[in-house]
Amino acid sequence: MKPARTTSAAPEPSDPPARLSAWRFVLVFGGVSLLMDVVYEGARSVTGPLLAHLGASAAVVGVVTGAGEAAALGLRLASGPLADRSRRFWAWTIAGYVLTAASVPVLGLTGVLWVACTLVIAERVGKAVRSPAKDTLLSHATSATGRGRGFRVHEAMDQVGALIGPLTVAGVLALTGGDYAPALGVLALPGAAAVARLLWLRARVPDPVGYETTVGAAAPEEPDSPGEPGPAGSPEGKLPRAFWAYAVFTAATLTGFATFGVLSYHLVVRHLVPTATVPVLYAAAMAADAVAALATGWLYDRFGAQVLVVLPLLSAAVPALAFTDTVGVAVAGALVWGAAVGVQESTLRATVADLVAPGRRATAYGVFAGIMGGAALAGGALAGVLYDVSIALLIVVVVGIQAAALVLLWATRAVRSTPVH
Repeated sequence: MKPARTTSAAPEPSDPPARLSAWRFVLVFGGVSLLMDVVYEGARSVTGPLLAHLGASAAVVGVVTGAGEAAALGLRLASGPLADRSRRFWAWTIAGYVLTAASVPVLGLTGVLWVACTLVIAERVGKAVRSPAKDTLLSHATSATGRGRGFRVHEAMDQVGALIGPLTVAGVLALTGGDYAPALGVLALPGAAAVARLLWLRARVPDPVGYETTVGAAAPEEPDSPGEPGPAGSPEGKLPRAFWAYAVFTAATLTGFATFGVLSYHLVVRHLVPTATVPVLYAAAMAADAVAALATGWLYDRFGAQVLVVLPLLSAAVPALAFTDTVGVAVAGALVWGAAVGVQESTLRATVADLVAPGRRATAYGVFAGIMGGAALAGGALAGVLYDVSIALLIVVVVGIQAAALVLLWATRAVRSTPVH
């Protein structure tokens, strides 16, 4: 006879999550992300022009921005499992935010290309440190609010910061004649405010898993047969096949996705817009990001992962529009790029939470992000190198990759519908 299952994770009536509702937790955490997005999205909006100003080629910009995304994603292969093992999700989250807040203001002070490249990557490392733990904390609360709804609201709040940051940088650049030091230095203020707010939230809700156990979103039941693998929610359990199929699709579509660093490099080097206008365009792209996140999150809750068919279609359109020499068309390409990012950063994450049980979710987010990181590095490098060779070839290659991604998405649906014996 099987021993009775214990539920040590179930909260007592006085557990800290009761001090804030699930929705308030999501909103306060969204406020933290909003402030930090002011910081790092403000910096990312001028990464391409800043590196070009220091003498970088398109290939260098593509590799560095791709490597930054790879660091932000790939290092989660370590930070995700470590967060799961240590169960110190708040500590990892706080450390990552502090690293980002410290790196960005220094970036504007350097006049050396390799130092700037290092700082660009260091800022992204901060995101790698915090993201699996942060997503896990957020996933507990969204079990009560609805996965798609909770993640899309959080992402939309992110994008408010992603609007404010680039516009702030654009304004300071315009006032100072293109001086990056004050433009990035002013971002130290929202960074400090974000860390302070995060510490307050940690004190109020030290163990957000109570939100999930309260609504009965516990890990799946253990198998009756001792010879079968443990559940995905157990420490020894394997990640499900559907998760791996989904990760392959995601890797494919991101391999054919250019970074904004290459897009903004094109805009500045071809003299389509002045440097101070680039952050404004990035802010507009983040507005498109927020709209896409809200729309696809709403559709995801109703129709499931099939809504992700839009991602390869958007990604294929980006280079065909963004790398033209017509200002209006290039601007449209940047907006399409932003919409694709909105789908990547909201609905892609929500799907992972539905594929993997709570006990292995930070590991799953880490593995998933690691695969995404390798693809982002390949995508950034591919866009930068092919840009220097032939824009027409770049467009053809990207369209081919996204067509393959559509096929893989169809295959992913087949795997999810196949029972595992």
